[in-house]
Amino acid sequence: MSKTTGVTPTKSTRKRLLTMFFIISLAMLGLIVRLGWLQIIQGEELQSQAQKQQMRDIEITPRRGTIFDRNGKELAVSASTYAVYASPREITKKEETAAYLAGMLDLEQDVLLERLEDESRTTITVKRWVDRDIGKEMIEANLRGVWLIDDHLRLYPYGDFVSHVIGHTNVDNIGISGVEHQYNQYLNGTPGRWIRITDRDGRTLSSEIESYYPPTEGLGVVLTIDEVIQHITEKAVNETLEEVDGKRAMAIVMNAKTGEILAMAVKPDYDPNQPRIPQNPEELAALEEMSNEERIDFWGEMWRNPLINDTYEPGSTFKAITASIALEEGHASLSSEYYSSGTIRLGNDVIRSWRYYDPFGHQTFSEAYRNSDNPIFVELAQKIQSKSFYHYLEGFGLFDLTGIDLPGEGRSIILPLERTKEKSDGEISGELARMSFGQAINLTPIQLIRSYATLVNDGYMVEPRIVKAILDHEGNEIETFEPKVTRQVVSKETSEMIRQISEEAIRLGNSRAYVPGYQVGGKTGTAQKMVDGAYRDGYFVSSFVGAAPMNDPEIVVLAIVDEPVSGRHYGNTTGAPIAHAIFSETFRYLGIHPQYSEEEEKLMEEEGISVPDIIGMTLSEAKKTLYENELEYHVENHWLIEDDSIISRVGPDVGTQVHKNSVISLFLKQSTSDERSAVPDLIGYSLSDVRKITQELGLTLEVKGEGLAVAQSLEPGEEVEAGTLITVEFE
Repeated sequence: MSKTTGVTPTKSTRKRLLTMFFIISLAMLGLIVRLGWLQIIQGEELQSQAQKQQMRDIEITPRRGTIFDRNGKELAVSASTYAVYASPREITKKEETAAYLAGMLDLEQDVLLERLEDESRTTITVKRWVDRDIGKEMIEANLRGVWLIDDHLRLYPYGDFVSHVIGHTNVDNIGISGVEHQYNQYLNGTPGRWIRITDRDGRTLSSEIESYYPPTEGLGVVLTIDEVIQHITEKAVNETLEEVDGKRAMAIVMNAKTGEILAMAVKPDYDPNQPRIPQNPEELAALEEMSNEERIDFWGEMWRNPLINDTYEPGSTFKAITASIALEEGHASLSSEYYSSGTIRLGNDVIRSWRYYDPFGHQTFSEAYRNSDNPIFVELAQKIQSKSFYHYLEGFGLFDLTGIDLPGEGRSIILPLERTKEKSDGEISGELARMSFGQAINLTPIQLIRSYATLVNDGYMVEPRIVKAILDHEGNEIETFEPKVTRQVVSKETSEMIRQISEEAIRLGNSRAYVPGYQVGGKTGTAQKMVDGAYRDGYFVSSFVGAAPMNDPEIVVLAIVDEPVSGRHYGNTTGAPIAHAIFSETFRYLGIHPQYSEEEEKLMEEEGISVPDIIGMTLSEAKKTLYENELEYHVENHWLIEDDSIISRVGPDVGTQVHKNSVISLFLKQSTSDERSAVPDLIGYSLSDVRKITQELGLTLEVKGEGLAVAQSLEPGEEVEAGTLITVEFE
């Protein structure tokens, strides 16, 4: 039997083992501490970083709400499109993918391939606003690493129509001007999200752990703008701008009783579909040579709405306010008499009448207003005195914003009261004297038209508005904006007197704003412009402000032409013709019939023009006949305008005696060889538009519901006989 002998570790061996044990224990302790630090102290931060690396969060643009005119016509819409994204790390066949995408999306293949080969980015945007048909074809192709999500392109169907009011959006569908900006919180909706989980190389993991949160569509906005009145206004502004070769022309049409803006036109304007491209070829060429800072300034000026944002000297249109103060305070009556020598002296300052070379002499208050005689208004200011004058400026809200719901409303520029106080002998300052006839005071156009509306509305001031209601996704009104009366500034009696002398100023003053039968009243103004801090010869702002009919005012019009060509710079040759066209065509559109005075009827019998028989003519033939008879025209059912459209009826009727330059309403029908007509597509039209369209086509209309047309019993394009019944459903 053998005996086993144990090996006893030497002292040095034991020392090495203890050292190794100590090192290993220390390392383990370090690892435990490090693990605890990472999990406990840095756990949340590291988890957040991991989520950022693994999670791909793509924002889904919501469908922006539609902007409508007051009758339901779509002025700004969002078209459904696709946005195309790609993950370079997931695409294995980069050249083939680049070739396919470039061909489908009209992109540069080499540039796209370079982007796909850059795997430092996990996700890239290939292209936005891709047509739905193209997108569907790409979805069917099922390319690895390429995906499409819903996107929306903002469109303005009428191009530059009412562009300074509607405004536009940026590439992210955020409103940056006009109503688009002011009501962005309603229109924009809530973005959706598509959350994908990827591995460290950016490859998508199982679709079962994806999350999709759909966007919420924006709300609809209904404007107070009337599309037809806006067309009338833009046409009138354009024609006058071309005629007088001005720098700019603009107009506002407002409901006198509610403050609703029915039209607001600025020419030249821009196309919100291409908001960075000026419509003037010379400006486009100049833009290409500008620096980035200069371009930003240029675009800001192009998008700016001068009717809201800018101020100007109103000139003689302001005399209506001075006259109302004098009447209200009892410093004058309609029969008060004055004498004008053509000039008036204030110390060393001499103020002249526009007809100083042939003074008006003796005249009543009404005549002085009609003659727009500056010295008489200085006399009125002398009686009113500065403190009372400024009290009424405050009453008319000229120190405040009007509150119109458009962005960037400008403030008036009015001297402090201390600068206009009387001298020790009671003589008024030159500043107050000039303010009395519309100089030395700068107002925004929206302030002036609100003030004039106050004067003709029995003295009651209403807040101007551009938006009428907010609609939900079903087209139901969820918020409405009712007319807001601020206060009464002058009495009803003063308002009646202002209406009387304003009507006389137009009717007896040979004004080009005169429209027989509609009792137009108003005031023209011509003001020299300040350039580089001084009044400059040849630089004018010409304007007209007025209302009609003056026995019960319905609409107020302000028309302004900036820098008309010298010699044609007077308000009666610039603003007044714009107002004439707006008043005459708008009242016919609204169905307000003229009420001729005995004097007007007698004049029409003596000098009237008989409405020619143009029924059955083509539109081009009718226009020529009306031109030869010195008559103007307006096409009521303008959606039927084509070269061979036929006149079906006119208003006033054929044979009616009218004044020269009267506007004749034309109603069209489509040209056809027989009595059959093609059924139009009525979907989306308002009830009033559908009635007009079916009436002109001779169709019998059956209405179901109210709102906008959503269904019709006859197919668009179907040929039917006159009198055929068509049922249209509205929601």
